[in-house]
Amino acid sequence: METVHHTDVEIAIHATEVASEVIRSAFHTPLTRYAKVGDDFATQADLAAEKAILDVLAAACPGDRFLAEESGVSGAVGSDRTWMIDPLCGTRNFAVGTPSVAVNVALRTGSTVTAAAVGAPFADEVLWTDGDGAFARHDGTDERLQPNADNLLVDINLDDPFPWSTPAQLLDAPGFADVFHPRAHSTSLTLVWVASGRRAAYVTGGDLSDSVHFAAAIAVCQAAGCVVTNLAGQPLHTEPHGLIAAADRETHARLVAAIAALR
Repeated sequence: METVHHTDVEIAIHATEVASEVIRSAFHTPLTRYAKVGDDFATQADLAAEKAILDVLAAACPGDRFLAEESGVSGAVGSDRTWMIDPLCGTRNFAVGTPSVAVNVALRTGSTVTAAAVGAPFADEVLWTDGDGAFARHDGTDERLQPNADNLLVDINLDDPFPWSTPAQLLDAPGFADVFHPRAHSTSLTLVWVASGRRAAYVTGGDLSDSVHFAAAIAVCQAAGCVVTNLAGQPLHTEPHGLIAAADRETHARLVAAIAALR
């Protein structure tokens, strides 16, 4: 008998697990690229993973609205509950056989994300929150996430829009180059690594207020106790937008100061 997932967060976790299985089964197989805007593209793995997620969500929550990366808006018009779905974050990585990818599923109720799950298909791991703490699930066992900045590793999203004129500016900035060790893995998976103690911080530009790429990972970081703000250290989703998610206040303060020197 199939397991029934009753709570919103269990539904989100299950959806990421189903999509993760789709992604693993398509890894290192011939891929078709479907052109999007500019040089962006999706593959049949993106599409199949998204369909798998939508099938789970539509069956469990037929009265909800769905906002998905590839298919857009569907479901109940006017619902106060919107599921935000990024079925395969890191498509470019996946397409060249690099297993640094994530599955992002978040439920936004009104303006607040109330359940979120980020699946790591090739680690067989789901990082999740129901708003009351943040956890990593392995083999059905949950462990509370513990942010830790001691590693000094900071992931930087190098995709447009840049919050400064060139990415190299931050890498050379006083207070950054002499303290932190930059990384760029090109997937939102590294944002939840801040929550789990595998990164000291994550930095990106852009307005993320309706982002299916980041909604779930931001919620996990916040629930884990990370410091999450815009690039100026002010509330998220306000000008000048962008994101700093740091494991502790000292790391956050250093990054805010380094970025402020560039603006």
